[in-house]
Amino acid sequence: MLSSLPLTGLRVLTFENFGAGPFGSMYLADLGAEVIKIENREQGGDATRSMGPFFLGEHDSQFFQAFNLNKKSVTLNLKHAAGREAFQRLVRTADVVLNNLRGDQPEKLGLDYAALGPINARVLCAHLSAYGRDNERKGWPGYDYLMQAEAGYLHLSGEPGSPPARMGLSIVDYMTGITTAVAILSSLVGVLKGGRGHDIDVSLFDVALHQLTYPGAWYLNSGYRTERLPRSAHPSTVPVQLQRTSDGWIFIMCMTQKFWSELVRTLERPELGTHADYATVEARRANRDALTAVLDAVFSTATTADWLRKLQGVLPAAPVYDLPQALENPYLRTIGMVKDLPHPAQAGYRVLANPIKLDGERLPSQRAPQLGEHTEAVLRELGYDAAAIAELRAKGAA
Repeated sequence: MLSSLPLTGLRVLTFENFGAGPFGSMYLADLGAEVIKIENREQGGDATRSMGPFFLGEHDSQFFQAFNLNKKSVTLNLKHAAGREAFQRLVRTADVVLNNLRGDQPEKLGLDYAALGPINARVLCAHLSAYGRDNERKGWPGYDYLMQAEAGYLHLSGEPGSPPARMGLSIVDYMTGITTAVAILSSLVGVLKGGRGHDIDVSLFDVALHQLTYPGAWYLNSGYRTERLPRSAHPSTVPVQLQRTSDGWIFIMCMTQKFWSELVRTLERPELGTHADYATVEARRANRDALTAVLDAVFSTATTADWLRKLQGVLPAAPVYDLPQALENPYLRTIGMVKDLPHPAQAGYRVLANPIKLDGERLPSQRAPQLGEHTEAVLRELGYDAAAIAELRAKGAA
């Protein structure tokens, strides 16, 4: 067992809903930070607590559990004076205050450094929004799918000639959450070196654009327009794509000339390695469709499993699984990426583990908190006695 986690002792207060913010703060929690979700009891807390179709009792769902492991929950109403006072006491003990609200909300709610810096000069105020807080879109709501649409992802996904298609997962949400976590940890290093706190801003839209990477560079500098290609193919390297087998599909990735040579050898088709149309990267790119047909004819002579036995460890290749196949893959249990996590509402509840290992061990996991589960303990730490806590609750402030 890990004796300690690297972020132990770090206190993070969050105002978060849905995916991006909770996904990022869950990384901090998994690494040992005390992440306290500040939730409004009257509103039912994080919106995903009531997001179906699979629920785990009142104010809890499988969706919520997926984004909030290892966290605590404290209910406070910041629009109530007493709730605001309790929050300010909590800020004095915090290292980070994170929100993923609409860009115009942190200033209104007093969650920026201008409001919280006078309370705790070292606190970091992290703002994860759709479009940022300093432009004409700051008041716009926004979600992952919209970013994929505007940043060009939908025209890069799917088969040519088909309607624009989004990615199957909310990848912009997840990457924005991780980017925010990186920004927070980097800023914490500065604070530990003697610096003061400040505002941190990350937006879904900016991250979506940043992830355009080399297709973005190609267009900005050479005017090259990356388009969808058949078989989910790589835009410039061939063959990097789906190939038909006798019972389904396999994805092969000959990203280098060496891997192409290994493929030719494994397929027992040496003539392809010297054929003028396929011998070089440039020739294969120019003759992509013809090469696809040739490779289909070869791969279709055996099953996906047969080809994987020949190719794995030789060149990059993978089976094409649906979601059940991906999650029932025995390899996941072997490497510990699926674990049992007790939940009072469902025996044998299973979760996906954090992908980070420390000293060869997976990070520990605890179920996501019930709404307000830690309110009393945290308020007592701040100096509230039982009577004061009862009064806060009676007023609707906690």
